[in-house]
Amino acid sequence: MMEAVLRFRQRLSAGEVCVGASITFSDALVSDALGDSVDFFWIDLEHSAMSPEVLQGHFLAARNRQVPALVRVPGSGTPFIKPILDSGADGIIVPQVRSAAEVQSVVNDCRYPPLGQRGYGPRVPSNYGRDGGLAYIERANQAIFVAVQIENREALNCIEEIVAIPGLDSVTLGPWDLSAALGFPGELEHPEVLAAIDLVIEKAGQAGVLVGTGMGPNSSYAASMAKRGIQWLQVGGDYSYMIEYAQQMTAEIRAKLARQ
Repeated sequence: MMEAVLRFRQRLSAGEVCVGASITFSDALVSDALGDSVDFFWIDLEHSAMSPEVLQGHFLAARNRQVPALVRVPGSGTPFIKPILDSGADGIIVPQVRSAAEVQSVVNDCRYPPLGQRGYGPRVPSNYGRDGGLAYIERANQAIFVAVQIENREALNCIEEIVAIPGLDSVTLGPWDLSAALGFPGELEHPEVLAAIDLVIEKAGQAGVLVGTGMGPNSSYAASMAKRGIQWLQVGGDYSYMIEYAQQMTAEIRAKLARQ
C-alpha cells in the first residue's frame, strides 16, 4: 500500500520535478479524475472542511490511481496527525510551523520508535491488521513523507535548525503567506521574498532535505520555482482548474462570436 509514495520518493531522489494538485472538493471522483494527470495529491484540510469519510474516499481514489496522497493538516498537534496517518495518508504537510521544537514534535508523531513516538494503530495502512507488526513499522518509517511549511519569519529565522532534524523529508514553501509575513503580501517576485525562498532552498540542500511549494495554477511561476531548485510543486487544484478553464473557454467562444 506504500508503493506510490516510494515511487514518488525515488523520482525526487533521481532529480525529477514532480507536479501535483490540491484537492479541496468532497467528491472522491475529483481525485479519481485527476489521478492520471498529476504526480501527487495535496489534500487540503487546512482551508477545506472534509469529514473523515470524505478523506477516506480520496485515499481510495489515490490508491486506485497509484498516486501518493499527501495531506496538509490544519496544525501540528498530535490529534491532527495521528488519525490521518492511520487512515492511510502517504504523507503529512504541516502548515505555519514556527520553531525547530515544533517540527521535532511533528516528526515524532509521524515516526514509530525508535525514530519517533507515533502510537501504534495503523488500521488502513496495515491492510486492517493483515500486514501489521514490526514489518509494518519498518515500512512506515521508511515510506511516510513528512513535510513542514516555511511561511513565516519565525520559521525562516531557524531554518538551519529545522532542516537538521532527522526524519524530516522536506520543507515546503508557502509563498503567499511568506510574502505577507515579510511585509509584501502577494508580491511573490519581490527581491526580499525571493531571497527568503533562495535561503530556504540553500539551507535545505545543504542538509539533504527536499524542498516543495504550494501555489496557484500558474505554470510560469511553477517553472521559475523549479529552476530555483524546488523539487515538488503543488500547482493549483480542483476548483482553480475548473474555474480557469471555464473562464478561458467562455472568453474564447465570445471572442470568436464577436469576429463573425
